[in-house]
Amino acid sequence: MARKMLIDGEVSQPNEEEAHYDFDLFVIGAGSGGVRASRFSASYGAKVGICELPFHPISSEVIGGVGGTCVIRGCVPKKILVYGASFRGEIEDARNYGWEVSEKIDFNWKKLLHKKTEEIVRLNGIYKRLLNNAGVKLYEGEGKIVGPNEVEVTQLDGTKLSYTAKHILISTGSRATRPAIPGQELAITSDEALSLEELPKRAVILGGGYIAVEFASIWNGMGVTVDLFFRKELPLRGFDDEMRAVVARNLESRGINLHPRANLSELIKTEDGIKVITDHGEELIADVVLFATGRSANTKRLNLEAVGVELDQTGAVKVDEYSCTNIPSIWAVGDVTNRLNLTPVALMEGTCFAKTVFGGQPCKPDHKDVACAVFSIPPLSAVGLSEEQAIEEAHGDVLVFTSTFNPMKNTISGRQEKTIMKLVVDAETDKVLGASMCGPDAPEIIQGIAVALKCGATKAQFDSTVGIHPSAAEEFVTMRSVTRRVSAGSKPKTNL
Repeated sequence: MARKMLIDGEVSQPNEEEAHYDFDLFVIGAGSGGVRASRFSASYGAKVGICELPFHPISSEVIGGVGGTCVIRGCVPKKILVYGASFRGEIEDARNYGWEVSEKIDFNWKKLLHKKTEEIVRLNGIYKRLLNNAGVKLYEGEGKIVGPNEVEVTQLDGTKLSYTAKHILISTGSRATRPAIPGQELAITSDEALSLEELPKRAVILGGGYIAVEFASIWNGMGVTVDLFFRKELPLRGFDDEMRAVVARNLESRGINLHPRANLSELIKTEDGIKVITDHGEELIADVVLFATGRSANTKRLNLEAVGVELDQTGAVKVDEYSCTNIPSIWAVGDVTNRLNLTPVALMEGTCFAKTVFGGQPCKPDHKDVACAVFSIPPLSAVGLSEEQAIEEAHGDVLVFTSTFNPMKNTISGRQEKTIMKLVVDAETDKVLGASMCGPDAPEIIQGIAVALKCGATKAQFDSTVGIHPSAAEEFVTMRSVTRRVSAGSKPKTNL
């Protein structure tokens, strides 16, 4: 049955002699965005096929798995390891709460690794069942586009299958990149870091983003000596500078060695381990070197240039506000488009795609005020504008409210680690432009604050909300005094 497509209020009239296709939609890549788009499209009555590479915890150009990066070698296994690493501090803190804990506490890395692998295998099966229950046909193999309405799937035995589709969706995600330095083959990426057979005693991490900071916390929590190298003065470029400084202090206070304004220039294999040479001439020996230096879109093997799909300078697929490429029948969602590379964003983009193309509800993904979190120990979370962004974008003055305090739990445990919260407010409209927090449970708290920002909440509405006591979250509704007022165009005056 011919389907109508509604975009910007205009309904395209189906051609009586419209070509017959094997599928209404064929999706290449069964990660978060691809699975969501497939299931929702099928719920609107579309005939959907999807292909994905065979499962393995460590990806390559020919290995992947249903569930994608987040489920198999990203957010989920990472969070499991963060939980595991957090127990070290919890056990230390327990002593002052009356728990008689042995001085010698053993950590069994292989047991946690086994449990982690069991969980991602379970989730891989769940995602397959979700597709099957939605009526989506799953093909295991490598997909590529051979025409505006044709895909080719190379199966595990090498045989090639060809299918036509009215619409093709690219959702192949991204992969970790490696800096081109001598000895770079001696290093690992986050894929391998999540599946190491042996826990290292000494680790060097290169990078200042989410992955670098999170693995520094994970390995440190497991008793590994960690040296973290990053090019800027502070890690986590793009986040609020004041929060970045707090994260750096927390990393150092927990025993992580920070090396700001530094890079690695060479890796050399030795009998003692990997010799790491920095651009300052410093030398270290490590058991493991982790490159956490960014990710690039998985587009190289999709044959996109031959079909005429436009890519940006990084190799990501260029799309319009509805996630459509320059070829009207080819679409793309998720990290492969390099817009806002977060799993929930890929889910949103996949949902909007299905609504637009098959649901008769034109829907543009909204990338504004998307909350995010860095699962360092303790974590950082934010939504909306940082102080620096607010000052740059504001037409008038910006009010900054901050609260720094010792969490109640720390008053007994004796841990010297402050929590900091921050609200950035438009002085003229009283609208809350951004919120951020570094401290225990930050992501859980900021998720709720994100709803308020999405609704356009004002500072007065925050102030009129009754807090939950005793909790850290109540600080967000009790910050009455302005920490500083910054004029538009001024430089931020953070307390670094």
